[in-house]
Amino acid sequence: MKLSYKIDKNDNFYNVLQVLKEKFLLSDRLITKLKKSNKIFLNNAITYTKHLVAPNDTIVVNIDFEEDNSNIVPTNMPLSIIYEDEYLLVVNKPAGIAVHPSILHYSDSLANGVKFYFDRIGLRKKIRIVNRLDRNTSGIVIFAKNEYIQETLIKQMQSKEFKKEYLAIVEGILQEKSGTLDFPIARKDGSIIERCVKPNGEKAITHYNVLKDFNGLSLVHIVLETGRTHQIRVHFSYIGHPVLGDTLYGNPSNLISRQALHSFKVSFIHPISQEKLSLEAPIPDDMKIL
Repeated sequence: MKLSYKIDKNDNFYNVLQVLKEKFLLSDRLITKLKKSNKIFLNNAITYTKHLVAPNDTIVVNIDFEEDNSNIVPTNMPLSIIYEDEYLLVVNKPAGIAVHPSILHYSDSLANGVKFYFDRIGLRKKIRIVNRLDRNTSGIVIFAKNEYIQETLIKQMQSKEFKKEYLAIVEGILQEKSGTLDFPIARKDGSIIERCVKPNGEKAITHYNVLKDFNGLSLVHIVLETGRTHQIRVHFSYIGHPVLGDTLYGNPSNLISRQALHSFKVSFIHPISQEKLSLEAPIPDDMKIL
């Protein structure tokens, strides 16, 4: 993958570094890595970042180089691929699978399956996860095929260009059929896992609207404005309508064996084509039956 730009006579770029930061939006960390690997070119010659630029100069950055990804064990598992191109891999994760490896999930996480897939297609790249889901939340997980794509999408999340939508089945009938939950979230005292609403927590905003009421439950469409850990689960538990089956913030259920939460849609600007991309993952059977 290469990023290329020809300096226009109306540009105000002073040197190569300015182009890398302001046109390509590269981070300092990635620029340092590209410098060490001799992957920055000015008019087809390897250059340094402080080199002056002039109209009609062409700056090219080559991000297409192999990386060591041996830190993750490859595991053959079925992957439900929603979308793939040379820059992105988007997978519909089933509930019950962790996104990244850990002591408890050293070889059976989604990242292990993606590593096996990358090996099979001959892609020597690190496993870069753009968005994370709890183990028992199903839905869309995005893997970037290089550092530039990952950085670009994370910046879109920070600037609110990246939209994440969920479906949840929550306990009870919500009196307000649409609204915004604006409650700060922090780590719960004495726990490394649990979060809770706290006045001094980080800002957390969840928009919702009820799609359907049934059997003392509500099907809710959710749009996240922020992305705090366990945000949806904490917010709905706080207002007295925990996600069905959520044993951490609510109650176990004989209707479903996990929290009824599904990441069903993401929308963002493709980092290379600059086109808006909207991807959906169908609602899983255990929630569909409910």
